[in-house]
Amino acid sequence: MLKSLVYMYRLRFAETIIYMLQATEYDVKAYLRWLWRVKDFEKVSYRRSLIKTRRSSMLLLAIKLGMLVQFAVAIAWASLAIKNKEPAGIFAVDLFLSTPLVWSHLVVLPLVLARWFWVQPLNRVDVGRSKKSFQKHRAIKIAVAGSYGKTTMKEILLVVLAEGTKVAATPANKNVAISHAQFAKQLEGDEDILIVEFGEGAPGDVAGFAQTVKPDIGIITGLAPAHLDKYKTLQRAGEDIFSLAQYLDDKNVYVNGESEALKSFIKPGHQLYDGRQAAGWAIKAVKSSINGLSFEMTKDGKNLKIKSQLIGEHQIGPLALAAALADKLGLTKEQIEKGISKVESFEHRMQPRQVDGACIIDDTYNGNIDGMLAGLKLLKSLPAKRRIYVTPGLVDQGAESAKIHRRLGEAIAGSDADLVVLMKHSVTDDIVAGIKQGKFKGELKIEEDPLNFYTNLDQFVATGDLVVLQNDWPDNYN
Repeated sequence: MLKSLVYMYRLRFAETIIYMLQATEYDVKAYLRWLWRVKDFEKVSYRRSLIKTRRSSMLLLAIKLGMLVQFAVAIAWASLAIKNKEPAGIFAVDLFLSTPLVWSHLVVLPLVLARWFWVQPLNRVDVGRSKKSFQKHRAIKIAVAGSYGKTTMKEILLVVLAEGTKVAATPANKNVAISHAQFAKQLEGDEDILIVEFGEGAPGDVAGFAQTVKPDIGIITGLAPAHLDKYKTLQRAGEDIFSLAQYLDDKNVYVNGESEALKSFIKPGHQLYDGRQAAGWAIKAVKSSINGLSFEMTKDGKNLKIKSQLIGEHQIGPLALAAALADKLGLTKEQIEKGISKVESFEHRMQPRQVDGACIIDDTYNGNIDGMLAGLKLLKSLPAKRRIYVTPGLVDQGAESAKIHRRLGEAIAGSDADLVVLMKHSVTDDIVAGIKQGKFKGELKIEEDPLNFYTNLDQFVATGDLVVLQNDWPDNYN
């Protein structure tokens, strides 16, 4: 406890504060919630550290100078009080002791002021311009929305459609209004297809994006607990995501039929995709291995032979939908099959790699229960000398967290894992309760030092092991 208090009076504390701001993407509310629950600031940047950017460097300099000035004023005031034998010295002590508290809160002031008087006005201008740009653009616009799977769906479409069209897509997971505006600025104007990822952070977001982009085709990839601090319930999150459908004809709305939470929102005219069919294309002859997927698609006398490097049967639906849309948009059989074959595993999304003879499936980007269940299904389906499952659990699951993690535990128990490693966090007990409920027969290990475990993974695995790593636990959720 004393060591933690002493740390707050070191200049290193300033870097910790700026790291916390950066880790929360300079979201003042998220930063303050984290700040108020921290018990030991020395352990805050456990997994990662501050990335020096122009913004972070300027804030770091400001908070260091501010703390130094306050320290100096307090010391000078105390010295003067002692010299003059005045009782005001007690205020100098208070001024000195309050320095970390003052500056850990005062640092948000320039962010708030900049957002009010600079960032938001400029963003409104840029978003307004992007609305005109999207409306004038002749391209077919595809919007991709959902709690999960949207970035993967977008990237698959981008690779496949590029075989026969000029296509552009929003980069990485840049999926908010200002990201869309920046994307619009970079367009050349002669693209055939635009793919825009719609994020959901608060009620009304998706509808606002749809009003700006005016999509011709909408894809809804899944619904799971996320951002429940803003939506409060899964129902409200689903309503926001499905507001995309209000701006489209039902026949141009494609919905992931494997997402249970979406089913209550689906209308008869919507087109579904899953592991059996996609927009009327029948899927058969599925083969899945650690090397990828293959299957056949047939519709109205047409036949496609799909071979992909992606792993996991949950990828069949997205791949099949990409193929179906490519056919609808005029690509040839050869272009579609070639495009699908080029789709590679995405970073930290069911990404296989070899470590000392063991196969590691890195799915640490995953952050929803449906994805976790897909990973466990994959673990059970693939041959291995020893099956190992590693996870810290899921963050941001709201009031349903305990229920979801008990469900995860039961699924782990049924996965035929020989060893389960749980990273010790606030949800661990709920996962363990589910594992016990599922009568798990393998070995269970609770890891107190996740960073050490991941860093030394090569010493933990052996030849023939199959290891599935699912989800990450950012420092700001500790």
